Amino acid sequence: MTENSADYEFSLTNQFFTDIDAPEIQKGKLQVQLNVKKTMGVYVLTFHIEGSVIVPCDRCLDDMELPVVTDDTLKVKLGATFSDEDDMVIVPEEDGYINVAWFMYEFIALSLPMKHVHAPGQCNKSMMGALNKHLRTSVEEEGEMDDFLLEEEMDEELPESREIDPRWNELKKILDNN
Repeated sequence: MTENSADYEFSLTNQFFTDIDAPEIQKGKLQVQLNVKKTMGVYVLTFHIEGSVIVPCDRCLDDMELPVVTDDTLKVKLGATFSDEDDMVIVPEEDGYINVAWFMYEFIALSLPMKHVHAPGQCNKSMMGALNKHLRTSVEEEGEMDDFLLEEEMDEELPESREIDPRWNELKKILDNN
C-alpha cells in the first residue's frame, strides 16, 4: 500500500440487500476488497467482489444460488455538482465523499447471467408439472415436456386428442417463425 492508496474490506450479507432495497437480489453472502488510489485529482476505485447470491429461478420461482466473481473499476473526482457519466462519477466538493453501496450492488447484479434457471432436473417438480399443463399446445408436444412432469403425472394416461381452439394454432405460427 502506497501513500496515495488505501484498501478496504466489506462483508455483504442479506442485510445489505435489505437495506439497499435491491430489486433483483434479496439475499447473498459476498466479500468485497476495495482499493482506492489517488492519481492526478482522480480517485480510482477498484472492486474485487466474490461470493454468492440467492435469486429466484426464472422457471420454477424457487430460490437458487448463483456464484459471483467480478472485478470492476470506478473513477471519482471532485467537482461542482454530482454527475454520473460513463465510468466517471463527479462528487460535489462540499460533500467530499461517495457512498459506494449502490455501485457494489450494480456490479454484482451486472455480473449475473441474464437468465436465472436451475440446472436441468433441479427445478421444483410440482411447479414444472403445473407449467407443463399450461405450456402444452398440442398432443405432439407432450413428449418434449415429459421431463418436467411429476412421476405420478407420468403414470396417468393423457387424452389422445384434445380440442384446441384454432386461434391458438394461429398464434403458434408466430412461435414457429422465431
